[in-house]
Amino acid sequence: MRQQATGNRQQQPQKRFKKVYLEITNVCNRDCAFCPKTKRTPGFLAEADFVCLLDKLRPWTDFLYFHLMGEPLLHPALGRFLALAGARGFRVILTTNGTLLPQAAGTLLASPALHKLNVSLHSFEANQGGSLEDYVNQCAALGARAAERGILVNFRLWNGDSAARSGWNAENQRILSLLEAVFPRPWAPSRGGERLAERVYLDRAEIFDWPDREAPETGARHGCYGLRDQLGVLWDGTVVPCCLDHEGELALGNLLTEELSDVLERPRARAMLAGFRRGEAVEELCKRCGYAARFR
Repeated sequence: MRQQATGNRQQQPQKRFKKVYLEITNVCNRDCAFCPKTKRTPGFLAEADFVCLLDKLRPWTDFLYFHLMGEPLLHPALGRFLALAGARGFRVILTTNGTLLPQAAGTLLASPALHKLNVSLHSFEANQGGSLEDYVNQCAALGARAAERGILVNFRLWNGDSAARSGWNAENQRILSLLEAVFPRPWAPSRGGERLAERVYLDRAEIFDWPDREAPETGARHGCYGLRDQLGVLWDGTVVPCCLDHEGELALGNLLTEELSDVLERPRARAMLAGFRRGEAVEELCKRCGYAARFR
């Protein structure tokens, strides 16, 4: 049974987290080669549970990310969720593979709560079939319209070759050419990539390996932002330390039945946070995080 928000029982800094990842579904319409998928029960966050989570998260952050696993544009109540989040003062960031943008365009463009749209263009080549031109053109067209409405747009190409592995990136030059047709050069340098136009960015990064208990330890310094300026909540209410815990292995509690202040005061959460502040990983899964290896 859901526990309604009653306020934090202990004094906590207001807006402690820069962002909270809220998974509204773990169901996806793509099968990306780089994605670890999830063995969790597939599901969609119910509206009553969504409202409960919003009220409990509101004292802790202003920025809500509809992201963790799954494709948020699949959620039938997406428009309603955006409206509910906006009514509570949240600024929503939504991450999508872009394939459903034409169908969701009206919902997204009409939402005052949508602050930023991340489009993972690297998902195309990591799947089979379809027209690259049609895909990029529809993503770019929606991005241009969103930017005109004041929404930040971030196109992602997170498929660069790393020291450990190669990404699916043979089509990157074609993707850049198609983007250039909608957002003519010159593009200005920006942190992590380029600024294509007003409020439109291209973010480039290397491919990385998701945390995996079967992987070797990375040997990386783990000054992670998990529990420091971010955390995640899965569609069933499970609280996790970051957006990469795709199986909920580091479950800290359940926000549908508990207060976040209580979850964060548990020994496991406190030990993880103390370790991250020292640059150390105390959990075995964190020691095997390929994303952390970027900062070795």
